[in-house]
Amino acid sequence: MTIVKDIHFHEVTRPLRVTFATAKGQKDVMQSVIVRVILADGISGLGECPTSLSLSSETIPVIKTILNEVRRKFQGVPIEGYEPAIVQLRKRYPQYPMTISGVEVALFRANLASKGITEHTHWGGKTRTVQTDITIPFVPDKSFLLRWIKYAFRKGFTVYKLKVSGDVEQDRELISFVNKTMRDNLDDFKLRLDGNQGYNKRTFQQITDYIQKEGYNIELFEQPLPKDDYQGLKAIKKSSPFPIILDETVLTAFDAQRVAEEDLAHGINIKMAKSGIAESASILAIAKRHRLKLMIGCMTETMIGLSAALYFAAGTGAFDYIDLDAIFLLHHKNQYNDITLEGPCFILES
Repeated sequence: MTIVKDIHFHEVTRPLRVTFATAKGQKDVMQSVIVRVILADGISGLGECPTSLSLSSETIPVIKTILNEVRRKFQGVPIEGYEPAIVQLRKRYPQYPMTISGVEVALFRANLASKGITEHTHWGGKTRTVQTDITIPFVPDKSFLLRWIKYAFRKGFTVYKLKVSGDVEQDRELISFVNKTMRDNLDDFKLRLDGNQGYNKRTFQQITDYIQKEGYNIELFEQPLPKDDYQGLKAIKKSSPFPIILDETVLTAFDAQRVAEEDLAHGINIKMAKSGIAESASILAIAKRHRLKLMIGCMTETMIGLSAALYFAAGTGAFDYIDLDAIFLLHHKNQYNDITLEGPCFILES
């Protein structure tokens, strides 16, 4: 039986290639804490605790404080039995899900490595190619946006996720600009919208009416309303001309079950950085059982955190929409262990 010898962690700060701007604010740097779980036999596993505009209380000092407590909790614990402790930690720190998820991923990886099992195999090994969209931030400066979009064109992206603000006038202008730019440069493209909770029922109807009037083809609309506006979500789901996919509303399996039972949306965006290993697997199972559409997303992460979601997506082959573009927001390499980047695609070695 292999035990946890220690847990090490360190902060990482890296500049973003583009300002990351949403309805919740903006940032120009990525900040994370990298976690390494070390077993008594020398085997280790890595995880990542990112920071986010949507979970602003989860700061670097808070993450480090929690990790110091977690480190003491796991020292000497058999790696095979880490799961119950993670359940306890989620109950103890409900406001800091990304911190616990980063620890969980590191423990999960150390456990798999001790058994000689890869993540891709663990999740089912369904596919070895994952093609992602790329995010267009909510930035009114058109020249700034154009430079970023042209970078995405050069990379070969054909699927785009546009951050909108909830300000109908600004969003009308932005959606029109992006659509025109796409049509002028691409024969075929898909456009998704992400509201980051910026709309209400009235403004959502206004932007929907505008989109339909202009004939814009929108593949999906992610989290237009506040995460706990259940009545509003139920109402817009019934009338929306495009799928409503919920992100911030769903953090746990309990949340996913509520979405399914109350018919709040057409689908769910699973973010392993927030929900971790066990909850992500449970959310996936609930969504499949209720025939909800599935999206997989990320935070502003390095490949340490992003790769956990990539293996999940490739291994299960379950996702309708892939939004794993965090690495493209950073200055990056094209090779990470067994993952190669080719344009918008991640290729896993056989």
